[in-house]
Amino acid sequence: MPISSIDEVVLTLRSIVEECRQKQSKAGFFAALYLRMTEAVKEGISNHQFENAKLMEQLDICFAERYISAYQAYGAKQKCTRSWKLTFDSCGNNDNIVLQHLLMGINTHINLDLAIAAATVAPGESIHRLEKDFNRINDIIATLSDDVQECLTKIWFPMRLVTRIMNGKQEAVLNFSITKARQTSWANAVLLANMIEVQKLSYIDSMDSMVEKVGRAIQSPGFWINILLKLIRRTEYNNISRTITLIETIKV
Repeated sequence: MPISSIDEVVLTLRSIVEECRQKQSKAGFFAALYLRMTEAVKEGISNHQFENAKLMEQLDICFAERYISAYQAYGAKQKCTRSWKLTFDSCGNNDNIVLQHLLMGINTHINLDLAIAAATVAPGESIHRLEKDFNRINDIIATLSDDVQECLTKIWFPMRLVTRIMNGKQEAVLNFSITKARQTSWANAVLLANMIEVQKLSYIDSMDSMVEKVGRAIQSPGFWINILLKLIRRTEYNNISRTITLIETIKV
């Protein structure tokens, strides 16, 4: 049944988060983060932070439906995009740290799905009406970065020491990644919005391949970094449902 409002998006994402918590699935890490982002955008719409609230809600619905469809298809062992398949497959990789799971979800959903969703709800020249509000989402999401950073300190205890050594000057990895991904996504959205259907299909397939390559690099960034990540993984708090709950609820 098609989703018709951002409230329905939130309810569906909550059900996915709860399902992952019950199944002890690491797919719940990104699902919980995405739920929080969606709730933040919903609040932004309610508080009139966007110039075109109706269009932003349409974008949010279209955007979410791509993730929800991929999650459900993968769970039913049906076909989904290569980049989502890699992301969900990685949830069974016990060597990946929590941050890698989050970054892989961000990479796939923003670098692939967001551009497609934006071009769908604002085709042709109308895509430019979306740009200001599209960029404003970055400011809303940035408000979550401190909460996520605090969550990571409770999952990996040395993170608090690292944060103190950096004296708060470091740019949050997640916030930086989301901002850069959205910049790339906007460029792709403008291109897609002005393509005919056959061109879109070919370009989306190329995007999927590129996003999959980035996902593989996140999953295995190189020999020495892999060694460091394995050390971090050994000292992470190893309780999946607790980690999902922390990502979903913790506030500074």
